[in-house]
Amino acid sequence: MTTPPIPYRFELELEVPGTPDEVWHAIATADGIGAWMMPTELEGGEGGAVTFHMGPMADSHGQITAFDPGRRFAYEEDWASLVGHSGAEVTPLATEFLVEARSGGTCVVRVVTSAFGTGAGWEETFWNEMTSGWAPMLDNLRLYLTHFPGARSNTMWVTANCAAAPDAAIGAVRDALGIAGNAGERVSARGITGVLERTLDTHFLIRVERPVAALFSFFAYRAEDAVTGVLLVGYLYDDGAAEYVDREHDAWSEWLAGVTSGHTVDTSTA
Repeated sequence: MTTPPIPYRFELELEVPGTPDEVWHAIATADGIGAWMMPTELEGGEGGAVTFHMGPMADSHGQITAFDPGRRFAYEEDWASLVGHSGAEVTPLATEFLVEARSGGTCVVRVVTSAFGTGAGWEETFWNEMTSGWAPMLDNLRLYLTHFPGARSNTMWVTANCAAAPDAAIGAVRDALGIAGNAGERVSARGITGVLERTLDTHFLIRVERPVAALFSFFAYRAEDAVTGVLLVGYLYDDGAAEYVDREHDAWSEWLAGVTSGHTVDTSTA
């Protein structure tokens, strides 16, 4: 097809601890990606398939377009189908990770994502949401390489839907956990203890120390029909991670539903 006229592109850069091999494992293997972004299936090598399992939302299927170990990993996805616009006149969503070693045992990771579209409203919405979401997601990579390098993750997804605005919904979750300050604050609530690593308008992340080593990411987003989704994604790294998910998933689900109950229109779990 003829290339659509509207270019979309954003670029992020972050310095992370680790050698190029350690960073490569984190960004270009299924176990690595699953430990800080989302559960992933990946056939290593150019032309291989990659599938990102996005919990209760959807799966995104793509193909690897570059696979240069320790240096460059790239893939393309069908972003139109992902958001219910299959067959739309857009080019594939192209994402590449570039790794550059620095002195002192660190690397710079640069992420570049681009595509062409027609300027439709759904395209703008997709890019605005993706752009705002990539920065905290990439910071997950930094936290993973800092505290849990090489560890495999069990992922726990918990969701609730409510009628509040996203900032109000995530505020209710913060209040319920007793979070009042900035990054570095100690958190002890709902059976976990840890450190608040990041807090934004509609998102915050706790690095859990006990009873299991984990990253707990909470965020709220506006879905369809003025419904706000509130989501907890837990990346759990201890030997007891699977047992924790089995034991605590339903309790977290009930808790999240209760926290948002004043505005709840529906709840679900994954």
